[in-house]
Parts: sequence; C-alpha cells; structure tokens
Amino acid sequence: MFMNLKTLDYDDDLLKFFDIDRNKLGLPKIVPSSHPTAFGTLARGPLKGTPIAGCLGDQSSALVGQCGFSPGQAKNTYGTGCFLLYNVGHEPVISKTGLLATVAYDFGRGRKPVYALEGSIAVAGSGVKFLQNNLGIIKAASEVDSVAQSVPDNGGVVFVTAFSGLFAPYWIDDAKGTLFGVTQHTKKGHIVRATLEATCHQTAAILDAMASDSGHALDILAVDGGLSNSDLCMQTQADLSGVPVDRPAMRETTALGAAIAAGLATGVWNELEELHEVNRKGRKVFKPQLDIKDRSRMRKRWERAVDMSKGWLKDDGDE
Repeated sequence: MFMNLKTLDYDDDLLKFFDIDRNKLGLPKIVPSSHPTAFGTLARGPLKGTPIAGCLGDQSSALVGQCGFSPGQAKNTYGTGCFLLYNVGHEPVISKTGLLATVAYDFGRGRKPVYALEGSIAVAGSGVKFLQNNLGIIKAASEVDSVAQSVPDNGGVVFVTAFSGLFAPYWIDDAKGTLFGVTQHTKKGHIVRATLEATCHQTAAILDAMASDSGHALDILAVDGGLSNSDLCMQTQADLSGVPVDRPAMRETTALGAAIAAGLATGVWNELEELHEVNRKGRKVFKPQLDIKDRSRMRKRWERAVDMSKGWLKDDGDE
C-alpha cells in the first residue's frame, strides 16, 4: 500500500497522504521475495535455526508455484473466492479496466522484478458452500459435479453470485445475488451449473480485461485451489473463456512457490530455466469445446444479468 511500484521503496507521496512519518514508525525494509538472510530463521521446533529464505504473498506465490515466469502467463486460484495474476514482465502495467497493478515477485541477485495484473472474484468455492449450507441443494461439495451433470445445461438459469457486490472487473458494490431464468421446470442441477458458471463468467471477464490492458490474449490458464478439483467447472471455464485450462496434479502451488523462492536464494536452483519441469507430471488440460456462437450468447446473457443485478442496496426513496 505504501510502496512505489517502480522504485520498490516506500513512496513519500503515499506516506504523506496517509500521514505516516517513516522515521517515527520504523517501517520494515523492503527486500526481494528470495533472500538468504533477510527473513531470519525458524525460532523453535526441530528445524530451529533454519533460514527462512523465501517470502511471498499467497497469490504471487501461487504464480511462482505454477512457474509463471514469462510475460503472458497467468494463474487463477479457485478458493473461497478467485484470484487471478497475469505476468506482464519487467514494467508495471497500470490497468484501464478495473484491475490492480502489483509486483508479482522479485528474486533478487541482479534479476529485475516481475510485475502482474491482478483481478479478484468474491464468490467461487463459497458459492458451492451456499448451495450446501443455505439451500441444501447438495450435501457435500464433492457432489457438485454429479448434481450439475444430472441436467445437460443450465436450463436458461443465470445466477449472479453477488453476495457482497461484484469485484473485478465490475466493482459494483450495490449489486446483490440474483437468480434469473427460473421456471417451473428448473431443477437443482440447473442452479448448481449456474453457480459454477458465475465463477467462470467472472474469470472470463477478468481475462478479457487483462488482454485489453496488456495487449496480449492469454494462451493457457494455469489453475489451482479447491474448486479446481471440479472437472466440470474447469471444462466450463475453458468453454466460457475460450482459453485452455491447465491443472496440475499437485495443486498446493502456493506452498510450492515459497519453496521455489527459498530454493533460488539458497542455491538449490540458480536459473529459472531449471524450474520449467517442476510439477509438470500429471497435469490435465481442458480444451474449449463450446461453439463460438454459443459462448458469445452465454457471455452476453451473463453481462445482461450483471447489469440487472445492480442497485439492490438502494432504498426505494433513492430512485
């Protein structure tokens, strides 16, 4: 929040804006993500004294764990919400489409920092929990695919899962969760499909925004997180975005990213090129299967539903 993206040091204008005196507060030194001595050592336990050599934010760490080291590579973590990071290279890209500019990682040792565009979605796995705990449509998250596949499609149902508004790239704080297209023929499976599709539509919208800001369309999307275990959700993601989805067999990529940062600091690896085969075994790629016209129709219907979900927090007197 206080760092200048280009200098990678505290920004005097930001400190002044937030009324922070760096001399009085004693702000910690900003250091690279990968460093042999900057983060201290483990204080207790069987590994007491072991250097902590890698330190990354969770989403940046997942990008590193996916070996997203080249501009144009991106990952999406499907957890309670969704968090996308898109590698834009060695210069920050300031978004014009509602995304955040951030440092992806800095491995030090003379290497240039790498920047990313970031987009977040409020509801992903929490939407599945809503179906389970609030509506009782499924008994466990593991049932989501089987219930959704009990019907061939969404039956015309669109679920804008704006339980707390909509995040990137919309940033609509007065939207609320809204279910469209329900008829007397609507079944549980239709609502489950629409819930998964809501996450995939929002991801596709962020990917479009990233392509617009960066000038490069994504070739493949690396994925991880709990909801990525759903084959149906990942196939739906590929279909609605038109981008192949690449899922590793070992999906603890956040932990792997921190390990990679530590390994680069301590000489386990010396160059990024040595890492390209890390966690490649057993990956599954979901390729788009949906017709372009059908994809366009579904995306347009989603955007229309988003537009209709706006304004639910307003009082009638505000109209």
